[in-house]
Amino acid sequence: MAEPLPPVRYRPDLEHADGEEARTIEELARLFEGMARTVAGHEQHAHRAVHAKGHALLRARLRVLDALPPDFSHGLFAYPANYPALVRMSSPPAEQLPDTVSTPRALAIKVSGVDGPRVDGGGEQHSQDFLMVNGPTFSSPGLDGFLRAARLLAATTERMPRTKEVISATLRGVEAVLEAAGADGTRLRGLGGEPQHHPLGETYFTQVPFLLGPYMAKFSLEPASPALVALRGQPLEPDEDAQREAICTFFNHLDAPVEWILRAQLCRDLERMPIEDASVEWDEADSPWQPVARLSVPSQLAWDSSVSPHAEDALAFSPWHALAAHRPLGALNRARRVVMATSREFRSRFNHCPLREPRADEGWNASA
Repeated sequence: MAEPLPPVRYRPDLEHADGEEARTIEELARLFEGMARTVAGHEQHAHRAVHAKGHALLRARLRVLDALPPDFSHGLFAYPANYPALVRMSSPPAEQLPDTVSTPRALAIKVSGVDGPRVDGGGEQHSQDFLMVNGPTFSSPGLDGFLRAARLLAATTERMPRTKEVISATLRGVEAVLEAAGADGTRLRGLGGEPQHHPLGETYFTQVPFLLGPYMAKFSLEPASPALVALRGQPLEPDEDAQREAICTFFNHLDAPVEWILRAQLCRDLERMPIEDASVEWDEADSPWQPVARLSVPSQLAWDSSVSPHAEDALAFSPWHALAAHRPLGALNRARRVVMATSREFRSRFNHCPLREPRADEGWNASA
């Protein structure tokens, strides 16, 4: 196997906004705040404008690995260390849909006690957040496709929940047929044809790139412990809260902590690994994934219905809660900076709940 090319160093000219980007981001912010307002009006409580339904809030530890290759030893990964972390597992869209409407899975990690120069205007001062979903690529290259999808979501928010269940089940069936025939069902998953598999067995991806010191990288989280690997592809019962129940059952009966591997993939070829097109998968043959840390989660109460929703209200996850060494890159990340800030500010105002950055020493858990 040929040695991979050296990583590409970041240059400002590798990011480029078209003339409509500011206007597109402004419309996206309006649409997502509108979705949050619609749901809040129905439920008298404001949720996140995306990934609204939380399935678990977990306390964890992130251990940066020893002796990383020099190209990866930057920012959070500059030296071996242990950090407290929070993990939120969720699913989109803006509504608290039953799990019978199958959608992509999402996982967010908030690493606490992280010191160092910060991204300008990022908000939190001692956190490094990673936001991931269970697929390596975004459904469209850039902001135009994101805007089209957002318009569709906004038009259907809080409407026809039974119809969404039927459409979702139909698409899952079609997706299964396509996979059996060897075809790619990625687009159908994005439309609601996501198979109902156990979320703890999935591999999660940032999909979009970030700085890794002087270089550019994507990140992913892969199950490492045999107990997690055994859940890969395991079907779930078609119940309203199947994901939450499956996660709670797993962590209630855990004998020892389980681990995931946090991995980084460096950009080594700008044509094959573009920065501004999030729909292109970076091939492992061009740039192998490098383990950089291990995420350990012990047995615990993964979700307490009397406490966890209120704990969620005070938390905010953002790719812009970041060290300067891990600044988010590309148009989708530039949009997320504005859109997510608008959404969380509305959520905080509506719920009369100030957002706060967790302290590294507070021993947070779902039932605290």
